[in-house]
Amino acid sequence: MPPWNRTPGGAETSIYIVIDTRPHTAGTRTSHVAPFDGVVGFGPYLGGTRARQAVSGLHRAFPLSYTRDRLTAAERDIATKRGIGPQDRERLAAAVISALDGTNTEAARDELTAARDRAAAALNFELAARIHAESAALEWVTSVQRVTIEEGGDHDICGWADGLAVTFTIRGGRLNGWDQRECSRSAVARACAVTPPEWAQFAQRNAELAAALSRS
Repeated sequence: MPPWNRTPGGAETSIYIVIDTRPHTAGTRTSHVAPFDGVVGFGPYLGGTRARQAVSGLHRAFPLSYTRDRLTAAERDIATKRGIGPQDRERLAAAVISALDGTNTEAARDELTAARDRAAAALNFELAARIHAESAALEWVTSVQRVTIEEGGDHDICGWADGLAVTFTIRGGRLNGWDQRECSRSAVARACAVTPPEWAQFAQRNAELAAALSRS
């Protein structure tokens, strides 16, 4: 697609982040197909550009691919300099997984911050900017998202705050429509009551935001 038809982050197609611990193919990478047996997957994300930046940052912090059984000469030299080998495969994979599932995202962020600061101190500002973008992308992919959920089903959800109702339509697990209108709480009481619990907080938060923006 031409650049003027793209959205920031590359949200044209869904993408997954895959953590592979198999000896010959170990590494962290993106995939447009759902993860299969033998790998751990996160997603889908509607942001291919940011997902790839996040993977680049995760590789920088936790270079799982350098634990493969077969490496190129250059990769072997880098792995040796960083003291990384097959014995580190499970440890690095666990670090990547904990960064993506939110258990310990701070460890990856700290690694990237230190790498960015080292690059800046060496006056390599282009590299520092790239690492900063990778850190921001990691923050993006680990944020809670409601745009698309695997096997999410169909729902109509509603939230109300300060005289303003916000409704969303979910079809096939994907958010595909929304509307807001001024009304009393009683007018949308039933719609709010049947909103699934996993969506209730999302709907309420958006209603409060919409009401605040309307007041301003």
